[in-house]
Amino acid sequence: MVNSSLQDDLYAVIDLGSNSFHMLIAKTVAGSLQTIGRVKRKVRLAAGLDEQMLLSREAMERGWECLALFAERLQDIPASQVRIVATATLRLATNADEFKERAEQILGHPINVISGEEEAKTIYQGVAHTSACSGKQLVIDIGGASTEIVIGEGQQAINYTSLHMGCVTYLETYFKDGLLSDANYDAAIRAAKQTLAPIIEQYIATGWDYAAGASGTVQAIQEIMVAQRQDETLTLDKLHDIRELTTQYNSIDELQLPGLSEERRLVFVSGLAILISIFECLQVSAMGLAGGALREGVLYNMIPQLQRQDIRQRTIDSFLTRYHVDRKQAERVACISQLLIEQLKEQWQLGDTEVALLSAAAMLHELGLLIEYKQYPRHGAYILRNTDMPGFTRQQHSLVAQLVRFHKGDVSEDAFESLGAHERLATLLVRILRLAVTLSMRRKDDVLPELTIEESADELTLHIDKQWLTSHPLMLSELQQESIYQRNAGWKLTISQ
Repeated sequence: MVNSSLQDDLYAVIDLGSNSFHMLIAKTVAGSLQTIGRVKRKVRLAAGLDEQMLLSREAMERGWECLALFAERLQDIPASQVRIVATATLRLATNADEFKERAEQILGHPINVISGEEEAKTIYQGVAHTSACSGKQLVIDIGGASTEIVIGEGQQAINYTSLHMGCVTYLETYFKDGLLSDANYDAAIRAAKQTLAPIIEQYIATGWDYAAGASGTVQAIQEIMVAQRQDETLTLDKLHDIRELTTQYNSIDELQLPGLSEERRLVFVSGLAILISIFECLQVSAMGLAGGALREGVLYNMIPQLQRQDIRQRTIDSFLTRYHVDRKQAERVACISQLLIEQLKEQWQLGDTEVALLSAAAMLHELGLLIEYKQYPRHGAYILRNTDMPGFTRQQHSLVAQLVRFHKGDVSEDAFESLGAHERLATLLVRILRLAVTLSMRRKDDVLPELTIEESADELTLHIDKQWLTSHPLMLSELQQESIYQRNAGWKLTISQ
């Protein structure tokens, strides 16, 4: 008998990790995926492995108890749209079949224990589907019992490996006494470097343009840096600074760093030791946070039609559809933004990525109109800040939201301070966006004369035909008002007739 309550637009992925079990529930909305549920439970399955690789009964019971909770949520989702994967601990455990058999009975679905290589490739797929990166990308995922390291380009993984080191197993081995000592750190880093040694030459020879961390360790470090009012980009110096901060405490039990969650505290230092060794061995200069990982990779692989689309364009199209944005007007503003920025791109040393962020903000600038007109830039920015944006890094996500927030009306001199290293870029882009929005006020094509723009001594000059402006007094008035807005923000804008 068919279950009439099944919801055909829902998908579920369960990841039986070595540290935590995760369940991700997503729904197809306007040609994109919307996360509608996440459940995470700290099971620490890897802590139940003994020297003979036998999984303890206590660890298995913790896992089964968690899966009984997950099973309730799966009842309304078609079986073909549920995937359950298990990783390092169940690869290693000699009695994994015992755990798996009971787990499958509880869930009512098969469990796929994936190989380390498959896990690495799927993690890369998750990152590739949620963050648009031009060029090669290094992806690191530090799990509970294994660490996956991948170099890929586009949707394709080039080098991929899974190494037997993780934040739970290293906690049990090198920080078993709970002491935050240099000796414990040094032992963990030395062991991780030995594990990394076979891949170093190949990975450095392949090279990459951008590095992303897909693990809780990287997110935890970013949260600590934000609490310290630092830029979110990870560097080796910052990692060593955080290590030094932790050693001011005697033990893991006493560790209380601002920004470090209680949930992450226990396995934080072991994950940090592994990450330091990766930075040093692979000579990583900087790393950001990835938007997805294993669960997202499994999820997108279930839906082939989403794999063939440009990630950023899919995200923008979804917003336009869901919030009933006037696409023609959005494209009009984006086109004028492109026309203006192309004339300044070389002088401002902007690349294609920066220009694409301006285009994204132009396409989404009227997002908040569905709520109401008076405060629509504020509403649009709120929507963006609180909605996932696959294809955009966290910093790019924040930048686009701020551009939408200040695309018209008053703008303060400190409007973009929260963007840190991206403050200057946001300032340049918003000045162009604001002009494009003003110039598009008639919401019609082919009504503007030739436009040229130049910058000298930090002053923008927009050249526009005097006769045309004379016959369009409202446009002239709006451009003059925009010049005042920009002057109040500390910028110079001249309208040359």
